[in-house]
Amino acid sequence: MNLTDRVVVITGGAGGIGAAMARRFTAEGAAAVVVADLDGDAARAVAEAIGPVAHPATVDVTDEEQVRSVVADTERRFGRIDLFCANAGVTTGGGIEVDDAAWDRSWRVNVLAHVYSARAVLPGMLARGGGHLLHTCSAAGVLTAVGDAAYTATKHGAVGFAEWLSVTYRDRGIRVSALCPQGVDTPMLAGGLADGHLGAKVIAASGAVLTPDQVVDAVVAGLAEERFLILPHPEVAAYARRRAEDPDGWQAGLRKLVRRLAT
Repeated sequence: MNLTDRVVVITGGAGGIGAAMARRFTAEGAAAVVVADLDGDAARAVAEAIGPVAHPATVDVTDEEQVRSVVADTERRFGRIDLFCANAGVTTGGGIEVDDAAWDRSWRVNVLAHVYSARAVLPGMLARGGGHLLHTCSAAGVLTAVGDAAYTATKHGAVGFAEWLSVTYRDRGIRVSALCPQGVDTPMLAGGLADGHLGAKVIAASGAVLTPDQVVDAVVAGLAEERFLILPHPEVAAYARRRAEDPDGWQAGLRKLVRRLAT
């Protein structure tokens, strides 16, 4: 995926990693970048700051018809979508006590929204013989998110769905990447640290906290190499190997870290 002259859609594009992707993809020469977000005013502000290449869109990614509408409108205006970034995500900050409504929202934003975008964008990509799907899945999707049961479960689902897409469609010209960063300097992590949330402390203690722009450096490199797993934090690969080789030892080590940070 060379970003020059590409048409890109980014959900969750009004802040954090999404806004950083919009800025960087424009700098890389994208023909059009659709900044899509539930907060339409924020999406508009990001697009206006970037310039004429960027185009705002208001979308609730949990509403399949809205996702289809953004895809259809983009294809009408620009003729195609080369890269779709399913980047929107939510956390709960809780465990099994979190109510069903929060679990449902996590499922709909972190997993079903990826299904909806794939359903909407794949027909056009397959007809043209190519395209790339980038799903923001988090390191929680290959490890675990201490203190957030729903985030852990749904991000594992997101990675699993992305892998299924890659296995199913790569031979038909569709590339799929799962972006799995660990600590990123966004309001989500900053708010957790300010509140003393144990999960945020674990993230901060497990590796460098990257800026969104540093994450996007890894995204651009991963897209160019057509990698499935894009890991801005290289240590995540080592953690994942350790977890696979010795799950009991991995869990024991994580529990030890949690005990230390909790005191």
